[in-house]
Amino acid sequence: MSLHSSLKVDWFQCLADGEVMPGGSSRKRAKKSVDRSLNFLDECLQLLAKNDVLKDKVVIGSIEGGDLLEERLRSARETAKRPVGGFLLDGFQGTGMTQETKLNLLTSVTAELPEEKPRLIHGVGQPGEVLDCVERGVDLFDSSFPYEVAERGCALTFDHQYEPDPETAVLDKAELCDGEKNGEEKTKNEEPEIDRSQITSYEICLKEKRFREDFRPLLPGCTCYCCRNHSRAYVHHLLTSKELLAGILLIIHNFQHYFNFFHSVRGALRDGKLHVLKEAIKRQVS
Repeated sequence: MSLHSSLKVDWFQCLADGEVMPGGSSRKRAKKSVDRSLNFLDECLQLLAKNDVLKDKVVIGSIEGGDLLEERLRSARETAKRPVGGFLLDGFQGTGMTQETKLNLLTSVTAELPEEKPRLIHGVGQPGEVLDCVERGVDLFDSSFPYEVAERGCALTFDHQYEPDPETAVLDKAELCDGEKNGEEKTKNEEPEIDRSQITSYEICLKEKRFREDFRPLLPGCTCYCCRNHSRAYVHHLLTSKELLAGILLIIHNFQHYFNFFHSVRGALRDGKLHVLKEAIKRQVS
């Protein structure tokens, strides 16, 4: 709290006991995580009221409880009773719980939270997962997905248009045919040095040799700095030469494309067409 005061933050996430591993912790441990997080929150709120710098700032309360529904609901109900400005849905990142369990918990938990206060989630970044969470009432996302894609030498190229526009950048579907799709056996055999275990269907890997003489932008029609000034072949060259500029250009592109995706999400929500966007994203998943 002293650090928050020194930094003069506008909002902050309250300290919480989020070290409960889904499926790997006892009921007692899950209950303890909720009790401890509520105690932390109460202490922070008391200090907040006494601090002239922070007393008007927003505190985000954490919803804990692992994969136990009753503890998640207790955490949500008790946190909602406190004067918090929003809620962190903690512990849903990673692969610790099944997708079905995760979505069922999110649906139940968000139903207990006031609609006028934002709900934040960490570590959920793939487009399909984002839309699943949006459908269940999640408002804010904190994700390193675009950065992770850039780190493996890839560029985001998925189509996020819920109202198709011929002038909008869309990856040429012919590219993903005839054995050139990310992860196809032919490419695996030719380029064994590329780790394909994390590559998703939302991206293309610029390390692949097929891009050596591809002088198109990373995504035709994209207006980011990289796509306006450089080609796939150039980024491929930078990656094979292990130049740091490769990662910078990929991050520039990936973040703009990712932010444009969220622009489409907001537009689809406004127009009542989230299901159309979700179906468009689903069709691109291999």
